[in-house]
Amino acid sequence: MRTGLAVQLEVARMRGHILSNNEVKYQRTRETCSIFVFILGVGITLTGCSKGVSSGGRVDASATIRIQSVTVREEIFPRRVEAVGSLLALEESTISSQVEGPVTQIAVEVGDVVKEGQVMVSIDPTELQYAVETQRAAVRQVRAQLGIGPDDPPPSDPTKVALVQRAAADLFDAKQKFDRAQALFEAQLISPEDRDSASARYDNARASRDLAIQQVDQLVGQLQSSEAMRRLAEKKVADASIRAPFNGAVKERKVNLGEYLKVQSPVMVLVRIDQLRARLEVPEKWAGAVHAGATVDIHVGAYPNEAFQGKLTRINPTVNPDSRAFEVEAMIPNPESKLKPGFFAQGSLPSDVEEKIVTIPQDAIKYVFGTYSVFVVNGGRLAERTIKPGAQNQTPQGTRVEVIEGLRAGERIAMAPAGTTLYDGAPVHE
Repeated sequence: MRTGLAVQLEVARMRGHILSNNEVKYQRTRETCSIFVFILGVGITLTGCSKGVSSGGRVDASATIRIQSVTVREEIFPRRVEAVGSLLALEESTISSQVEGPVTQIAVEVGDVVKEGQVMVSIDPTELQYAVETQRAAVRQVRAQLGIGPDDPPPSDPTKVALVQRAAADLFDAKQKFDRAQALFEAQLISPEDRDSASARYDNARASRDLAIQQVDQLVGQLQSSEAMRRLAEKKVADASIRAPFNGAVKERKVNLGEYLKVQSPVMVLVRIDQLRARLEVPEKWAGAVHAGATVDIHVGAYPNEAFQGKLTRINPTVNPDSRAFEVEAMIPNPESKLKPGFFAQGSLPSDVEEKIVTIPQDAIKYVFGTYSVFVVNGGRLAERTIKPGAQNQTPQGTRVEVIEGLRAGERIAMAPAGTTLYDGAPVHE
């Protein structure tokens, strides 16, 4: 094969043109560079294809991943009971309006965290304030009739009320006049008609005194009723500001600005999520092995590598005949609001039963898109294998996880140093 330079010399000779020495040197340099770049590219490609593999297909130890392997082992642990269920809000309430009126303000939206007593919705209180003034006027009128001040308590003894005291004074005067008339009549100094007239005035005065006592009793009752109506009217004004009854978060808004609300119109749905209830179904065979007060580990899909702990608070005394399971409930603290009502929950409960199980370190487990796997060391290479994990057990050496399916005792699995990525088929050494 002739080079490009030879071809150009041949063409030049045929055309009767001879290249100068400089032109020849330039062409030779250009051709040499092209050949060098070509060889370099081929070399890089070949190096990339054969990295870590020497002649004969053997693994080059200098290109392998350094790992630490651990042996899968069987251990005796208290059996943990696996259960599934859902997370529920500690409290969920539909907050309704206690008064009528148009909505003038909506202060919170779905997802907002609210504090107990915080105003969520406001209703126009104008008409309610008129009712308050009416009841206050009625209270003032009754107090004036009783002769007591705005802050004085209702009288407990009617005889100390001015109305009764005036009637009692009239009765005392009529009694004295009757006694005098009776004495004069007995002395035959006045006629029977005069004595009867004095007696009638005495009877009328006594009736007036008794009527005054009844009036005071009625006024006291009226005052108490008016005070109650005033307090109710004032409460309705306060109820025009619809407040959160507990610390929580807004799940649903049910009103719009300007909407006219009736009494008991739903306004907001509020949930309390600083604690959640984990309601789980436990197979009936574990009915005698789980007990209230035990620590429960809860796992959710949103945080696969995190366990949320709580206390088992309730155990249903009956078994569902369809599922052959009974319900338990645990209280799960949720101070950071990571957990949400409605999450699917996998629970792990301690039991009184001990058994031999296959365990591995938690750090050896890989989790991707709902799949758990480990890397088994086999002949100097890694083989990724899917496993089904079970309960976790805390040991002085760290957390160990039960492997229900996918591994046998005695197999070796890889533990990668920090910053190292393992993959299926990777060559490894320890």
